[in-house]
Amino acid sequence: MNRQTHPLLSRRPFNEKGKVVTAEEAIELIRDGDAVATGGFVGIGFAEHLAVALEQRFLETGQPRDLTLMYAAGQGDGKTRGLNHLGHEGLVAKVIGGHWGLVPALQKLAIEGRIQAWNLPQGVISHLFRDIAAGKPGTLTRVGLGTFVDPRLGGGKINDATVDERVTLLPINGEEYLFYPALPLQVALLRGTTADTLGNVTMEREALVLESLAIATAVRNSGGVVIVQVERVAERGTLHPKDVRIPGILVDCIVICDEPEHHWQTFSTAYNPAFSGEIKAPMAVPETLALSARKIIARRAAFELIPNSVVNLGIGMPEGISSVASEERILELLTLTAEPGVIGGLPAGGLNFGAALNTQAIIDQPAQFDFYDGGGLDIAFLGMAQVDAAGNVNVSKFGTRLAGAGGFINISQNARKVVFMGTFVATKEALAIIEGGLRLPEGGMHKFVTEVEHRTFSGQLAAADGKPVRYVTERCVFELTTAGIQLIEIAPGVDLDHDILALMDFTPLMPTPPRVMDERIFRSAPMGLRELLLELPLAQRFHFDEAADVLFINFENLKVTSPEDIATIRDTVEACLAPLGRKVYAVVNYDHFRIDESLLADYTAMVSDLEHRFYHRVTRYTTSSFMRRKLGHALEERAVAPHIYESAQEARQHLKEDEA
Repeated sequence: MNRQTHPLLSRRPFNEKGKVVTAEEAIELIRDGDAVATGGFVGIGFAEHLAVALEQRFLETGQPRDLTLMYAAGQGDGKTRGLNHLGHEGLVAKVIGGHWGLVPALQKLAIEGRIQAWNLPQGVISHLFRDIAAGKPGTLTRVGLGTFVDPRLGGGKINDATVDERVTLLPINGEEYLFYPALPLQVALLRGTTADTLGNVTMEREALVLESLAIATAVRNSGGVVIVQVERVAERGTLHPKDVRIPGILVDCIVICDEPEHHWQTFSTAYNPAFSGEIKAPMAVPETLALSARKIIARRAAFELIPNSVVNLGIGMPEGISSVASEERILELLTLTAEPGVIGGLPAGGLNFGAALNTQAIIDQPAQFDFYDGGGLDIAFLGMAQVDAAGNVNVSKFGTRLAGAGGFINISQNARKVVFMGTFVATKEALAIIEGGLRLPEGGMHKFVTEVEHRTFSGQLAAADGKPVRYVTERCVFELTTAGIQLIEIAPGVDLDHDILALMDFTPLMPTPPRVMDERIFRSAPMGLRELLLELPLAQRFHFDEAADVLFINFENLKVTSPEDIATIRDTVEACLAPLGRKVYAVVNYDHFRIDESLLADYTAMVSDLEHRFYHRVTRYTTSSFMRRKLGHALEERAVAPHIYESAQEARQHLKEDEA
């Protein structure tokens, strides 16, 4: 639409104060039937002052009416704040939202069919704002396929009163995609920290930057009105240009919030400079969880981590991962992220969710979902409320309760690995935990059901893509296969028939007897997870340099604790060298190598055998004088060259010396 002729241009304020107006003056610009876009994540970045003014105007005058509301992330406190101010029949007629669990006032209108309502993926809506800004016809993506958003499964509609189609199936070159059409937006309600008199807005005290720029650009290019709530106003030309998040050319109204309670940094915290990255705070240690169902689930899920992973933690049960990771001293081995744009640091929970302490970076939400949708997440830990035999998961709708998907669909569909976490049944009774096992309460509402009520995650799509998926509970663990979910682990003290199968609406696959979950999970002491994660997999400890004819063996930090470990080392070397049909040279790194004294004789016998069959010559090194003496004596007894060098350089230098 041509902005030059758009009727909304006539309502832009021009006065002696420039763009600075009161909240009441700004809200007067909203007309019946307008499409309104709001920014925010829970309470972060939400323009509470403007929402209160809009609600007051409607209650006093009955206007504006029949608004279309569009928002990406959940914006509320689950009670009265945030978008709950707009939860009045007549004020809104249509709502397109990413998450509904925090806005019960709007949720009630949707469930009762008094408005048209859609639940679309949070990342899709954030990208749709950007595509509207660019004048594109809509957003094309695979996100949502096989879920309730797919038009074959409901198209994201929440009730029967919702008749408009907001999602279309669009095959391209034999691949299925979903198309989410654009719509013009007439009003933006946004928030920042400082604005100058030209309308340039910075966000130095905000915990997130979100999709503010995308919304402002979308509304401006639709010919609409952009209203921004700020804490303070500066003179023109005094803001650093790199600090400006919303340029003044996009902004029509600046509203100074004169009620500080309507401009808290989050709905739980008035202001924490560590959330906004202004300071690096002493890293708070997450509270150590008591040994409970929640901690057991988080502990078992943590075994799925690998060092240097980029991780997303969902809200609720998955938040326990950060506590376990802190207790096990592995937080520094991971990069935790949150979908509104946080990279690194320690994500916050509760009504602070979305913020983080000591982040590495805070980027805008559409860019974060670019990263997520493109497969940037190594692993995601998400909640689960219902699971069916096909591995489908429901977290979005249960009877009259509408939680919504939020970023769940984007994250679960595109992370390289997904771990769903939740109690096995829904019950208020606490389980009894004994050292090394469980004693379970009787009964409980089944969560493993014949068919999920609302499909927020498609097991079939994930299995077809070969995605590793685990379902972790306090009493057992399942994994996804192409034939459905398979029971792979069972907790110590749990009866398979009585405590698991009798409480499921279907029988899972069980091609082999389930193995017992690690007993360390059920004990009060730390599990030693750091040491486990830092152990390099054995297969990655051997590298054959064909050009140099040298096998490099890295036993750094390796701990040999059983005869099986010795056999595995022997078998790995044989598999690598036997096919060559000739002997080679070898260099072995024994730094921080550990072996039980009772296994030393068997180990050196294995080494002697390998040297006789496969090696011209072997050199070994370690910086530990104790290990040099210990291994040296043991090797000498086996007639193996006993000298062990102090460095890799020395070991390589002496490798091919004349053995005569």
